[in-house]
Amino acid sequence: MNKGILKRTKAISLLLLSAVALNVSAKEFVMSYDGFYDRLEVVNKGDFQYARVNFYISDIATNEACAIKSGTILTENNEYPLNFTDKAQLLLPFDKQLDTDKAVIVVEPQNPNHDCQLKLQIEANELEGLTLSKQSLYTINTELDELLTDLSGFFVSKLMWFLLPEQKGVAATFNAPTQLADKNIKCEKSVCYFAVEDDWEDDATILGNINNVVKVTPWIAK
Repeated sequence: MNKGILKRTKAISLLLLSAVALNVSAKEFVMSYDGFYDRLEVVNKGDFQYARVNFYISDIATNEACAIKSGTILTENNEYPLNFTDKAQLLLPFDKQLDTDKAVIVVEPQNPNHDCQLKLQIEANELEGLTLSKQSLYTINTELDELLTDLSGFFVSKLMWFLLPEQKGVAATFNAPTQLADKNIKCEKSVCYFAVEDDWEDDATILGNINNVVKVTPWIAK
């Protein structure tokens, strides 16, 4: 069974910002580990304190999390448990040997009728020690922008920079619907949008409570 899955997935690769998994059956789908490894390597090589690239399983129609029943990392000769969260985030190791061994990721959703996909998210979700200040958001915005550029690769970022999405600032997701005192900050339900300016770099002005922030993501212009 394991060898059969491996044979069916050797040609699978992840796209830059989103990818759809290959459906093997109604209950499970598989993804090649090398696509994950390549992107984790970009983060590992960079000087990023807060920016990360995280991987989630989401419903194609609603974009909500596809709850995971079980997960496995398979190689030709070994099988390892796949760690994941109740938010359907895949907690993948950065492991050169798994890349060398052409490992694949097998995920079984709790609901076999869900039409699920893999979602790659650039975000900062480990914010311990920070305040929700203009200065902190400037730092996070800079890291997220650099990571987005690094993941885009040399060809796009240097020669075809006009194809990159425009990052206007950052979007902070709170644990509850939020309104901030600054009228220039737009909030919609639990997400607030910050148009980060250059003069925020040394501005310690507090904008809210960082303890209520779940994650910070790039605010991309449509």
